[in-house]
Amino acid sequence: MQFNDLINGFPVLTVTGLTQGAIYALVALGYTLVYGVLRLINFAHSDVFMIGTFGAIWTWSAFGFDANSPRPSLGEALGLIALAIVVAALLCGFFAMLVEVTAYRPLRARNAPPLAFLITAIGASFVLSEGMGAFTNRRQFGVPAMLPTDPVVNLGGWSLTPLQISTLVVAVVAMVALDWFVRRTRFGRGIRAVAQDSNTAALMGVNKNRVILLVFLIGGLMAGVAAVMSDMKAASTRFNVGFLIGLKAFAAAVLGGIGNLRGAALGGILLGLVENYGSAVFGTNFRDFIGFLVLILLLMFRPTGLLGESLGRARA
Repeated sequence: MQFNDLINGFPVLTVTGLTQGAIYALVALGYTLVYGVLRLINFAHSDVFMIGTFGAIWTWSAFGFDANSPRPSLGEALGLIALAIVVAALLCGFFAMLVEVTAYRPLRARNAPPLAFLITAIGASFVLSEGMGAFTNRRQFGVPAMLPTDPVVNLGGWSLTPLQISTLVVAVVAMVALDWFVRRTRFGRGIRAVAQDSNTAALMGVNKNRVILLVFLIGGLMAGVAAVMSDMKAASTRFNVGFLIGLKAFAAAVLGGIGNLRGAALGGILLGLVENYGSAVFGTNFRDFIGFLVLILLLMFRPTGLLGESLGRARA
């Protein structure tokens, strides 16, 4: 155990942990929204995220940028990143709604048992991942360098690169906007009403299917934002890139309290930090092991997660 590595590298480990945790948190929001409304674990969400990573690469490729291209100017890079976020978010939103309409809605219409939903979710995940694998010949694709790698902020031992700053800013803005939307808008009240009691909400005039479709759309939009940030951080993507990130994002949602938006955000950030701190102490080979071990230990003492408040009971 190398505690000196943790102490000496604490600032760097914290910044990188927050950056990775922000990506987990954005993906976790999709899991927690769907679970909060449908009590369904949407395993296909990780592959919706994967499609977003390709959407960003295709967007940059359309403007002549690939893994071997020189880095664009800062202004041009920010414009390309913003465009990639829009394209990836819309693409993820579309596929998320497609999964809901083609896979889950027919099951709800037939009052299928929960096991049927679970198997369908796993099947939809494989359809998306293997479909993209066939489309891309299972190749790995590099990501063009968009932002400088040198730190632009240095305060003592703390330093931030443009990528880390952009990831944290975009993630915070997206999470705050979603929290406001769910808690303060008419559509958000509809989401919370269906999450609390869908039958009563229907009697009050809430269109359940429309609300569920909106939930899948929002989850897809968040996954698209995370996909662009993940692309630039990992510098590559392939058809199965969503598997491990999806597992960790789901773990983050459970860690914070499944069905709780703020819990998903908190869980993602904590998971990113725990992974980084643990890898410094025990070695990078234990990175994934430590994150899931902490999740198991926490759930032993707090089964509902850190916050544990359901979406239906979120305060207005």
